[in-house]
Amino acid sequence: MLGKMLTYSGLSILVLLFLLPFIWMVTTAFKSLGETLIFPPVWIPESLLWENFVEAWQSGPFLSYIINSVLVSVGILILQMCTIIPAAYAFARYRFKGDRFLFGLTMITLMIPAQLIFLPVFLQMSAWSLLDTLWALILPFASSAFGIFMLRQNFKQVPEELLEAARLDEASELKIMWKIMIPIAKPVLITFALFSFIAHWNDYFWPLVMTTSDTSRTLPLGIAALRQVESGVSWNLLMAGNVILVLPILIAFFFAQRQIIRAFVYTGVK
Repeated sequence: MLGKMLTYSGLSILVLLFLLPFIWMVTTAFKSLGETLIFPPVWIPESLLWENFVEAWQSGPFLSYIINSVLVSVGILILQMCTIIPAAYAFARYRFKGDRFLFGLTMITLMIPAQLIFLPVFLQMSAWSLLDTLWALILPFASSAFGIFMLRQNFKQVPEELLEAARLDEASELKIMWKIMIPIAKPVLITFALFSFIAHWNDYFWPLVMTTSDTSRTLPLGIAALRQVESGVSWNLLMAGNVILVLPILIAFFFAQRQIIRAFVYTGVK
């Protein structure tokens, strides 16, 4: 009993440490500017100022930012699904000349940071006249080495006998992928989709480099614009903007959490 109490107490403290920044962000979003500057800090505001969200929303074309973020995140995800599924299937179930070399080359790309390759990509987008468009934010991420790796490991667990039985029934490779492999890999696909959505929804560096006008900019750049350094940072408005930024991620995680757990627990193939 004592061991369980200590374990649960330690886990509760750990959870609280992870939640503290989010709690601070939410409470600060409802504070007045004066309350954000008080030392020692005030955790609970005297009154909930919903006007902070209205003022943050009206500080720029936030609806346009949100639409752009949705289009970019969803567009990237669609292209990635179209590329990582056949690539992972080929690496997992086929043996061909140079397959290990190609897979190793794919994994090497995980070690290359975006800051190292943005210049040649920027020049390529400029040559295609795609700068300051949503396509410049979508096309460079049309595939994912991390997604190929995750899906390949899942596909390798599928018994070969199951695929051979499908081929004996004259099922094409495309039908095998669609009817057998994708349903089995559904938890992994949903988990990767969530990771990809979060990464590109929160991406600040790439939209900053590739866009110059509000018509193509995404929500993280809109949130950053709330920092009025000349007149001092309105931390309450900045936190209100961050709550708007984080809310879709929390909603997506809430609906996908069961699939994420299943993705990391091998349950076998029925």
